[in-house]
Order: sequence, then C-alpha cells, then structure tokens
Amino acid sequence: MAVIRPFKAIRPVKKLADKIAALPYDVMDSDEAREMVKSNSYSFLHVDKAEVDLPQDINIYDDKVYEKAKSNLDKMIEDGLYIEDEKPYLYIYRQIMNERSQVGLVGCASIDDYTKNIIKKHELTREDKEIDRINHVYKCEAHTGPIFLTYRENKEISSIINEWMKKDPVYDFISEDKVGHTVWVIDDENT
Repeated sequence: MAVIRPFKAIRPVKKLADKIAALPYDVMDSDEAREMVKSNSYSFLHVDKAEVDLPQDINIYDDKVYEKAKSNLDKMIEDGLYIEDEKPYLYIYRQIMNERSQVGLVGCASIDDYTKNIIKKHELTREDKEIDRINHVYKCEAHTGPIFLTYRENKEISSIINEWMKKDPVYDFISEDKVGHTVWVIDDENT
C-alpha cells in the first residue's frame, strides 16, 4: 500500500485565493498564459509559467525561467500573499466544473512507492516535460502542482472525507475559469 503523509502547505491568503488560482501550466501555451496574467498580477502562472515575465522569445526550458519562477514565488510569499501552515496536515480538495465534482485527498506520496511500482503509472509522459517539472521543483524548492493519484474504493477513507466535508472549508470560491474550488484542512492528528 502506498504511503501518504501530511505536509506543511504554503497556501494563498483567503481573500486572494480566487485571484491566485490558475489553470494547470500545461493546458495553454506561453502566449495564452501571457494574456491571462496581463490583468492579474496575483496569478500563480507567474510561478508555474514564469516565462510570462520574461522576453517572449525565451526558451521555456531556459534556466532563467526557473530562476524567475523562484524569485516570483519568493516575492509573493514575502508580500504576504501566502501563509504557511504551522504543522503538517492532509487536505481535502473538491473541484466542481460543468456540474461534475471530483474530491481528493492532498498529501505527500513517496517517490520510492512510485519507483517500486506501488504507485502505478497511468500515462506515458514526455521526458522533456518530466525534466522541466523536476527542474522547476528543484529551483523553486517547492512542488507547485498536484499529481493526481487514484485508489481503490475504501469505505473508511470515504467516511473520513465525507465527515470533514460537513465542516466549514478554509476556501470556497469560483475561479476565473468557472471552476469551483473548496478546501478543508484535516487538522485533527487523530484522523
């Protein structure tokens, strides 16, 4: 069985969460991302697609892009756009789009579980994209994008998630792309 652990998240302050939320980095090209951030200096695309803040002809895999991502993230933290949780937690994250919802548990997974095939690979990924995200993680000293994992139905996990979802969330907003985002912090060590 895969090991999932809590972690100390660095997450947006509540009042700016809807402005910081951004589409995944790989669903648009650099020009589209530049257009998206023109009117939103808070957008997380300034970190996840930092070439938006560099000359248009830059290679998206240039070290300067990763350096810019790190400096943008550091500045956003320094400017108080983010808070860091005091302790490691697990999180419940729900997205609602087009009247469909998906709910997930957010935590840290073991790379050993991945390399030992305990976590099964669901797709073939391009090596250049893998190297890009590895470089991004190393330079930013943060994992800035989720990796989705699935698991077989587990009534105990479902029960815990459903009980936590009855509580007040820490975030509940609709982003510019009309996706609803709701997050709960599982802050009970006994859960």
